[in-house]
Amino acid sequence: MPDENFIIRDPLLDSKQNVIGYALSWPTRNLESSLSEERLAIYIAAIGDAFNNPEDGWLLAASLIFLDVPPSALSLDALSRLPPKNTVFGVTVADLREQNTLAKIVALRERGFGISLCDANLVLHDKSLLAHLTCVEIDFSSTDFTTQAKVYGALKQSGIRMLARQVTDWQAFDVCASLGLDAFVGKLHLTPRSISQSRGLNPSQTVILRLMQMVRANAEIQQLEDVLKRDAAVTYKLLRYINSAGQGQRREIQSLKQALQLLGYNPLYRWLSLLLATSTTNGFSPVLLEAALVRGRLAETLGKNILSKADAENLFVVGMFSLLDRLLGISMDDVLAKIQVSEAISNALLSRTGVYGPFLALAEACELNANLVAALALPYHFSAAEINHSHLSALAWVKNLPA
Repeated sequence: MPDENFIIRDPLLDSKQNVIGYALSWPTRNLESSLSEERLAIYIAAIGDAFNNPEDGWLLAASLIFLDVPPSALSLDALSRLPPKNTVFGVTVADLREQNTLAKIVALRERGFGISLCDANLVLHDKSLLAHLTCVEIDFSSTDFTTQAKVYGALKQSGIRMLARQVTDWQAFDVCASLGLDAFVGKLHLTPRSISQSRGLNPSQTVILRLMQMVRANAEIQQLEDVLKRDAAVTYKLLRYINSAGQGQRREIQSLKQALQLLGYNPLYRWLSLLLATSTTNGFSPVLLEAALVRGRLAETLGKNILSKADAENLFVVGMFSLLDRLLGISMDDVLAKIQVSEAISNALLSRTGVYGPFLALAEACELNANLVAALALPYHFSAAEINHSHLSALAWVKNLPA
């Protein structure tokens, strides 16, 4: 797959750690090469098609997408597939000073697209550039954090939105958030907060874990119903889930017994795994939860045409559980000590091996490195188009889960 490009995402966070969008890139495997206009149009169209629905519109709700594209892409017809108010293009000072490119940027701004300058340091020397921008980016990858903070201070009065890149640890995030920066791009969800901040399992999580163990042991429905009745919140969520439009029920289900019978054991286990993650009360959970959901959905989608239906459903659980240690604030060994899982799931979570491990590793790679995605995709003969579509569809699916 030498001429294919895999989309990589970074979550875009606000100062409260909520996911408000994504920075998407499709890097070339050869750093010295560049994408043709034709291929750029294909990738932009793929993003637009994955996130748009004729009936429901933009599937990412209020979420933004940041795209770093070369000047040649700024006038492509494919841009019409992207909603201007949700799309931000990254540009450089050189782009702003080149007259043809500047004309394209002005045209995009008139249509309502956002424009972000990739190096805030340079705008300090020519503040007239701010007129063409909706956002400037401050790179915190350097060790001189104080200097970067001064750049922020100099721009604070301009009223322009400021985005921090390369904030790689939560301490730096906290400092930037306290300064008032608007958004953050990086891989913070891969760097857990201190486990000492965890309060352990809350009562709902304890009930959910017990139910998961009972499902794995094929307990009688009456026994599951007896446990569910002890937690009104979990019962309510189950009935709401089973009656959601996505389940296709013709009449409302009001009985726990009916809900359990209709759902079945494997789907019930999958739903409980999602519920376990969403029941966390840790303050840094939103980005972790979304990453876990995307991993689960992406792994499941990729496995559907290769593995059995039951194994594909297990891939969703594997993806969800891959960040459960960080969501719950306990080690993965402790997670697996509390939850009864198969050896195949355990192998995937601990060492990325077995039948499920490679699919989890592939889903994780979409957050990291295009070359790694290509290497992991090769044994299964996945094309970039297949993985990119599954990846983008997983993001849209997560954004449209019932609250």
